[in-house]
Amino acid sequence: MASHLKIHRKGSSSASERSGEAVNAAGAAPPAPRLPVPDSEVTARPQRRRFTAEYKRSILDEAEAAQNSGAIGALLRREGLYASHLTTWKRQRKQGEIDALTPKKRGPKVVVSPLVKENRELLAANARLTKKLKSAELIIEVQKKVAALLGNPIPNIQIDEENS
Repeated sequence: MASHLKIHRKGSSSASERSGEAVNAAGAAPPAPRLPVPDSEVTARPQRRRFTAEYKRSILDEAEAAQNSGAIGALLRREGLYASHLTTWKRQRKQGEIDALTPKKRGPKVVVSPLVKENRELLAANARLTKKLKSAELIIEVQKKVAALLGNPIPNIQIDEENS
């Protein structure tokens, strides 16, 4: 088995290598060839698998059509699924959930009070209008300066903010 392996070293060649015999640094035959090392690269952020409703239905149909023993296990291995997937999908289909086989949004359900929602909308509107007012005031100041430079000054009128 080791006779067909050759070890190549840079710039050196021994008599045993020339004769077709593989040797290591100690002069002994190398052990059996090692299996390839699997890729140890870890993805930056693993992604949760998402199954479409069509895929779930097709897998459930295949599982129900399986006749001989071990066919479901072979199906699960082939598709990279767990038995819990089948259990969950069957339960969802049986309960007739709305869009039973579509993925559900994970995490706690967020309920926003109507008052909080209105408050957020009003704050956003207030911020938008304040920004608009500042830009309008800046434009008016520029117009006043241009009018003063042209010799036609605009009188400074104080607007009472409480009455508007």
